[in-house]
Amino acid sequence: MSPRPTGRRTAAVGSALLLVAALAACTPHPSPEVAVRSFLLAWQGGDHAEAARYTDGEPEDVERALTDMTEQLDLASLRFGLGRISREGEDATAEFSVHADLGIGDPTWDYTGRMPLTWGPDGWKITWSSGVLHPDLGVDERLAVSYETQERGQILDREGEPLVTADRVSAFGVVPAEMEDKEGGVTELAELLEEDPDPLLNRVRSAPPEQFQPLVLMRNSSVDDSLLSDVRAISGADVQEVEINLTPASAPFVVGEVAGTAEHRVSSRVPGTYQAGDTVGLSGLQNIYQHELAGSATTRVVTLDADGEVTGTLESWEGEQSGGIDTTLDAEVQRAAENALTGLPGNGYLVAVDSAGGEILAAANASGNTGDDQAFTGSYKPGGTFGVVATLAALETGAATPDSEVPCGPSVEIGGQTFTNPSQGSLSFDPSLVRNIAFSCNVGFASLGEAVGAEALAATARELGIGHDWQLAVPASAGEVEVGGDEVETASAMIGEHGVRVSPLGMALVAGAVADGSWHPPQLVRGETPAGGTALDGAGLQVVREGLREAVVQRMPELTVGVGEGEVHGQAVRTEQGETSLHWFVGYQGTVAFAVLAEVDPAQTLWSQYAVAAAQSFLSGMANGVPEPQAGTEPGAGPGMEPGIEGQTPVEEPLAEADLNATEETGW
Repeated sequence: MSPRPTGRRTAAVGSALLLVAALAACTPHPSPEVAVRSFLLAWQGGDHAEAARYTDGEPEDVERALTDMTEQLDLASLRFGLGRISREGEDATAEFSVHADLGIGDPTWDYTGRMPLTWGPDGWKITWSSGVLHPDLGVDERLAVSYETQERGQILDREGEPLVTADRVSAFGVVPAEMEDKEGGVTELAELLEEDPDPLLNRVRSAPPEQFQPLVLMRNSSVDDSLLSDVRAISGADVQEVEINLTPASAPFVVGEVAGTAEHRVSSRVPGTYQAGDTVGLSGLQNIYQHELAGSATTRVVTLDADGEVTGTLESWEGEQSGGIDTTLDAEVQRAAENALTGLPGNGYLVAVDSAGGEILAAANASGNTGDDQAFTGSYKPGGTFGVVATLAALETGAATPDSEVPCGPSVEIGGQTFTNPSQGSLSFDPSLVRNIAFSCNVGFASLGEAVGAEALAATARELGIGHDWQLAVPASAGEVEVGGDEVETASAMIGEHGVRVSPLGMALVAGAVADGSWHPPQLVRGETPAGGTALDGAGLQVVREGLREAVVQRMPELTVGVGEGEVHGQAVRTEQGETSLHWFVGYQGTVAFAVLAEVDPAQTLWSQYAVAAAQSFLSGMANGVPEPQAGTEPGAGPGMEPGIEGQTPVEEPLAEADLNATEETGW
């Protein structure tokens, strides 16, 4: 779509015209050069009545023709340069250069004009005809600007499947030739649609008058019969249906929202200037890749006859072809992710990545809102899922070895602050790092904080991408580990509380690093491969992998059956942030690593872990496909939920009895 100015423009006097205002004269126009200079100077300055005095035409006709050209081309400015003048007796011909600015962001039309002159009783005068405006403009012809727009490009998944559906939308516009009062009619239309009339008028003035000009695009769901009736009552106004790729079929916050430039006051929300009726991405990939997806229109300056039919093309500028964007998303994995979040009682997010390279396979939110990008940009406490980072930091610094005992009593006091496990339990037998991970032992990890140190913990976190300087095509947060350094703060950071914030995307990448052995920066768009990666210590990874597998076997047996081939490794915790209970699951199966976050009202949690239920649904959906909704099932009902009962607690198997002689199971 071709960019166009958003506000009403006025003709400006350019500085390039090499004309002088001081004209010596013994007669009104003593030489052809004086007449030509005077005419061009007045025309350039917008004083069309004055310009007409230097011609032999009817003054009103000349003035109208010069004014019409400015409006027909919707000129931002017009500048001239004086060329060669040839004289033969009482006749002369003058050449002049024309620099016509068709608008901000639009082409500039440069051509050479010619005007004949004749000597008479009043001196030299320009012999007036429409050819003075342009040598190829015939009698009874006018100028116009024509735009050939393109279909908006698609956003595709990794297999080439479209992620955007084509919608039938209502295009509100006018046929200029059928308007009794062009300015009044367009203004009335703009008022009905609650839009600024100036950019709409700009397009109408320069358009071929017999062609329908779409000015405002609105989704059909926003259009009622009364609005249609009011619009069609305006002389020359009409509404037509068109089909445009607008609505995300999946991954709405990643794909993003599209609107017509007048819709949603786009001109104040999107950089750049656009023509009324263009489509513009407001968010997500639609916004980031607006230029590639929309392309630009082929612009032509054309001549029209009295019936508004195109008789010729004076100049044309080929637009840039719109194209598709190839993403790393997998439509099937995305469907499984979105389906898995339908049973959550509130906000929730799921991000899945290919552990072998960091490619994002799925990114879902429970709201389905295009503006809800917290899966990528959120800042959340990771709680006990940060035990993966704490374990690797302890092993890298020598604070512990794979065979070390890491006591996990019911509580420990550090710097005057008491740290406890989620259910006040303890591990009395074989309190190793593996079991501390499996049972999310806050006491054990907090006790290692002083030996690990704040700097080493932050350094290990960066090796796993948290706080790392990585970039993505859309806004995303790499998280942070900001620890003051005293023993209480470091102990709290070891259990994912003080100074530690992550996004679901960041934790999915952590899980991917554990699965693959190297951390990879995320990738969302094919062809934009991010640089760099971090290889991790193999011995430390083995401890972490064993702990994550034991966590699934001992505490989440529902993730061991009916979830496809391959062992599931993962950690599930519940932590509090403000007045919200955060339910996390972070893990992987094969090469698919993922993180689930559910934001839950603390009064609603009891012993249920919504993230685990979502993880089970996600893995099952990938393995078995996502079933079609059953008749009678209302939106929002998901695995373990009775349809239509708002806020019901998910059905969950009781925690398996640990056979490791834990005095009390540590809770979620």
